[in-house]
Amino acid sequence: MKVKILKWNAVATWRWDIPDDDVCGICQAHFDGTCPTCKYPGDDCELRIEQRSDLRDQHCIIEWIKQESSKGQCPLCRQSKLELDMLSCISTDPFRI
Repeated sequence: MKVKILKWNAVATWRWDIPDDDVCGICQAHFDGTCPTCKYPGDDCELRIEQRSDLRDQHCIIEWIKQESSKGQCPLCRQSKLELDMLSCISTDPFRI
């Protein structure tokens, strides 16, 4: 008896390598979901890790910096100056922990 496969659908899952209860410091959304800007989690909805190990959604920190009320400061510690073009307070490697 031979079996001929007519169609095959592969399915994969992934998770960020962070604690289950960790949330974005700005929008308070869980990282296994999406930030308010994105429809689907994934590479387009990256995490950013501040030098002080604070995790944030990339889109949340960019929106925070654009607001005049942010005054270019970190939303949690209010100390470091953040710049939209450099994101100097945030690691450029979203997977560095």
